[in-house]
Amino acid sequence: MHTEQSGFESFREFYPFYLDEHANRTSRRLHFIGTALGLVAIVVALVTLNLWWLLLVPLLGYGFAWTGHFFFEKNRPATFRYPFYSLAGDYVMFWQMLTGRIRF
Repeated sequence: MHTEQSGFESFREFYPFYLDEHANRTSRRLHFIGTALGLVAIVVALVTLNLWWLLLVPLLGYGFAWTGHFFFEKNRPATFRYPFYSLAGDYVMFWQMLTGRIRF
């Protein structure tokens, strides 16, 4: 059960909250773009063995995501309160958008 004081007991419990925080379609699209570009940066780092590319991963991911929250969702990113669940939620939402389970 979720309470503001105790947080969430599991990711399964957290994820519906995460989706509610991403109701705006433009925000979801920005999350998708940021996550995709972050994954591309990881691949480039691995292929080129240039780890400097990894510095772009959080900049791309959070830059696009936080733009979605501040300008379209008008809410505070869940990352500030639930950093690990939020990161996992981003990748699950990305996969569900990629596979058509969540509207792009």
